[in-house]
Amino acid sequence: MKKIILSIVFILPVMLFSQTNDVKKKVLMVVSSYGKDMGAARPGYEFDEFSQAYLIFKNNNVSIDVASPKGGKVEADKYNKDKPYNKILLEDKYALNLLEHTKATADINAADYDAIYIVGGKGAMFDLPYDPSLQDIVLNLYHRDNTVISSVCHGPAAFVNVKNGDEYIINDVELTSFCNVEEELFGKKWVKEFPFSLETKLESRGAIFKQTDFMLSKVVVSGKFVTGQNPFSTTRSAEAVVSSLGLTPVKRDLYNDERSAYLMQDLLDKTKTIAWAEAELAKNKDNYDMPLIAAYGYYKILASTENNEELLIGVELVELTSPHFFNENLQLLLAKTYISLDRNEKARSILNDLIAENLLKEQAEKLLKSIS
Repeated sequence: MKKIILSIVFILPVMLFSQTNDVKKKVLMVVSSYGKDMGAARPGYEFDEFSQAYLIFKNNNVSIDVASPKGGKVEADKYNKDKPYNKILLEDKYALNLLEHTKATADINAADYDAIYIVGGKGAMFDLPYDPSLQDIVLNLYHRDNTVISSVCHGPAAFVNVKNGDEYIINDVELTSFCNVEEELFGKKWVKEFPFSLETKLESRGAIFKQTDFMLSKVVVSGKFVTGQNPFSTTRSAEAVVSSLGLTPVKRDLYNDERSAYLMQDLLDKTKTIAWAEAELAKNKDNYDMPLIAAYGYYKILASTENNEELLIGVELVELTSPHFFNENLQLLLAKTYISLDRNEKARSILNDLIAENLLKEQAEKLLKSIS
C-alpha cells in the first residue's frame, strides 16, 4: 500500500504538469460590427485579414473566439473568394459559424484570453475606438502578465482611447498601422468620413509610429503590443503573436501575394536586384501574383511624380512583369512616365506597339505626335 501511495505522490505532479502544458493558448479575434452590404453602404472588416490570421492561429493550435461590439453576424467588405486563404476559410464551417455568431464584447470575460487580435478594415475606424467593453478587455490584458495585445491595418483604432489612469496605454509604445500615405492612395471612398486620421491619432496619444513603404509588410513588436501596418502584414503579425505566446510558428508555404510583397520589399531595400527578380519570375512565375506587382508599380509611379528615383522604381516594377502580364493602360502610363523622364525612345517603342495592336490607339497616337 505504501508503494502505491508513493507512486501516486510521484505521478500526480507529473500528470498535473503535463495537463498544464496541454492547455491551449486562447486568442480573441475582434472585428467591426459596422459593415453593411459588403461595404457598399457602410465599411466593415477585411475578410482577407481575418482569414489569414485565423488560419495562422488555427494551424498553431491556438484556441479562437470571435467578438464584435454588437455581437451576432458581421459583414466584411467585398473580397476575392478565390484567394487561397479565403477559399480555405469559406470551407471551414466552424470559422464561418464564429462569424455568423460573434460574441458581443460586453459578454467577454477578458481573463479567459491570452491574446487579443483586432482585425482591420475601414469599419474599425467607426465603432472600435468607442466601444467601452472593448477598451475594458484591452486594459485587462494590458495589466496581466504574459498576454499579447495585437492588431493589423486599421485595427489599432481600438487602442486610441484606452487609458491606464491618466495615461494612454500606447504612450511610448512603438506601433504601426495603415498610414497616412496609404490612406491618400487607397482610402478614397470612406477616408473623408473617418473620425480621425489613424497614424496622426496614434502619434497624438504618444505612440512611436513606424512604417515601411505603402502596402508592404511591416510588423512592430513593442512590449506586449504586436501591430501590422496593412493587409500584407497580416500573416507575419499573426505569427508574431504566436511567438509572443511562447509558441514556435509552424512552417508553411507562402501565399503568392505575400511572396510578391516580400519580393518588392527586397527590391526597394536593395537586398535583391532587378536582374535577380527577372530570373526569379522567369523561373517561378506561378509562385507570384504578377498583376499585384504591376499594380504596385503603377501606384509607385502615381505617388512619386516629383521624385525621379521613385518613378524609376515604379517603372522597373511594371516592366518586370511585362513578359508575364500585359495591360494596355499600364503600358500607356509607362510611355507617359518615360516622356516625363526625357526617355522618348522608350516611350516611342511602347506607343508604336500599342498602335500596332490597336490598343488605346487614339491616345497613343496623340502622345507619339507630341514627342515627334
